Amino acid sequence: MILRPDLTLLAGMIPDGSRVLDLGCGSGALLAHLIANKTCRGAGVEIDPDAVLAAISLGVPVVELDLDTELDHFADHSYDVVVLSRTIQTLKRPREVLQQMARIGDQLIVSVPNFGLLRNRLRLMRGRMPMSRDLPHRWYDTPNLRFTTLVDLEELFASVELRIEQRIVLAPTGLPSRTGQAWPNLFGAAAVYVLRA
Repeated sequence: MILRPDLTLLAGMIPDGSRVLDLGCGSGALLAHLIANKTCRGAGVEIDPDAVLAAISLGVPVVELDLDTELDHFADHSYDVVVLSRTIQTLKRPREVLQQMARIGDQLIVSVPNFGLLRNRLRLMRGRMPMSRDLPHRWYDTPNLRFTTLVDLEELFASVELRIEQRIVLAPTGLPSRTGQAWPNLFGAAAVYVLRA
């Protein structure tokens, strides 16, 4: 199974043998890779029934829960790593979810598309809602409830007392961006954060 470039990067950040909780795991591709290649253990959490079935078909343990309201099912510090990949923008209560993540795991990995990307700003200036590889849906058809910039997201992390250990800014290809590291909010299509409480 071939992972998206950003998921390959994420997988490389997770130590071998870790207990991993993947929130909003989708089809379970990341966890399936971690289980097969890095001897990780863990579970996925997903609310979409079709994605749950896809994850189960890959042999990934998955729980069907609402991230906004049901993370209290997990015990304190029960996982080494908690992943929230391209999901925070779909949540109704992102602040509370981050607080729950910090309670559940020791290390948090969060990735998010950057609404502040220059290309997105230019499209807004032309009177159109942004669409890109990272924001592929039309405004009326998007699962995204929140459109954040990296600056806004980092302020949210600070407000829930999460320390940024690492930030990798991604180009539109999903690979690390050279120009985005200097001007992340302007030239980063997305970013991956490693956080600790």
